[in-house]
Amino acid sequence: MIQFNILLGIVGVNEIIVILIVVLLLFGGKKIPELMRGLGKGMKEFKDASRDIQEEIKNNDPTKELRK
Repeated sequence: MIQFNILLGIVGVNEIIVILIVVLLLFGGKKIPELMRGLGKGMKEFKDASRDIQEEIKNNDPTKELRK
């Protein structure tokens, strides 16, 4: 949440509106949902991969044998 607040402090409402207009002009109204869908799928894959890595690290803890 803190990073989000910092980002909002740097980028104002006017800048966000200009960015959205430029994106709309560059990609058009029909392409934007496809781009957002692809972005969402990429974020989901990243989250799943990071969860798998965390589980693998937890399951392959080398100190587990030392604790027994």
